[in-house]
Amino acid sequence: MNLTIKYLGLELKNPIIVGASNLVTDISILKKLEEAGAAAIVYKSLFEEQINLENLEMIQDMTAYDDRNAEMTSLFPHDIYEAGPDEFLIHFEEAKKAITIPLIASLNAVFDDTWYEYAKKLEEVGADALELNFYNNPREFDIEGRAIINEELDVIRGVKESVKIPVSVKLSPFYTNPLYVFNEMDRRGVDSFVLFNKLFQPDINIETESMHFPYNLSSEADYRLPLRYAGLIYGNVNADVCANTGIFTGADVIKMILAGASAVQVVSTIYKHGPQQITKMLEDIEIWMANKQYENINDFKGNLSKKNVKDPYAYRRTQYVDILMKSSKIFEKYPLI
Repeated sequence: MNLTIKYLGLELKNPIIVGASNLVTDISILKKLEEAGAAAIVYKSLFEEQINLENLEMIQDMTAYDDRNAEMTSLFPHDIYEAGPDEFLIHFEEAKKAITIPLIASLNAVFDDTWYEYAKKLEEVGADALELNFYNNPREFDIEGRAIINEELDVIRGVKESVKIPVSVKLSPFYTNPLYVFNEMDRRGVDSFVLFNKLFQPDINIETESMHFPYNLSSEADYRLPLRYAGLIYGNVNADVCANTGIFTGADVIKMILAGASAVQVVSTIYKHGPQQITKMLEDIEIWMANKQYENINDFKGNLSKKNVKDPYAYRRTQYVDILMKSSKIFEKYPLI
């Protein structure tokens, strides 16, 4: 079977990409992911907020004893400086040299100038493509949704003007109308949409009455939301679609491609099953394709998208109405005691 695809203008040997996570910061794991069959890897995100926090902590440590002794000007050498993203870029360059498959950079910045500056730096150290990680966490009551969208559109335009490598955007599903946002971003020249960002959510420990932040791995049913939007987008935008969240098996990958995705990103399934899960997923895809007599990915890509599906109501709210009308059938599967 021919599993090769084109994604972000890159020729990939198959549609399985390892998403951004702490996994890829270990060179030995990075090589195992490539050996297991990963077609590309998204490196751990470069977060400007994290760099700013680290710089603030360094300044606080360096000035903590400034007023303790009149004869002491500083406990630290005078040539210490804020490294900014330099350390991250060194590690990224090392990772790039360690593998032969494409390495995609993930970026989340705060200020416009930083988006453009960091994007260019990542291109300079060898990133094959760039993934803009739009992670907006609502905290203020007086900011309109349109203002957030406009800001992201401006960032896309500026980054596209700053670099020559392909640019994708990883989005959250929490827009009033995601389809409008996709269309506007597509008009700005985005090369791919990654659906969707896995947002970390707080939890509460009722024993200690305190907040805590548990690891937020995907569940196997989480793939349905990106599947829905992959099916809606296919054939309506120029950009590629990469499905992310809740993709654990080869069957999940097949579903996403049938809906219209060009590729998928996986993380949680690797944490749970190890790099060898990629090999198993690829084998399952090949077996399914052989049984269906498909020779390559494009033979079935988008076959069950909204554009191509025979049922005109498959991606509409009618699904929900149909479920309501047949609601009593759930008791056949889950009888009450």
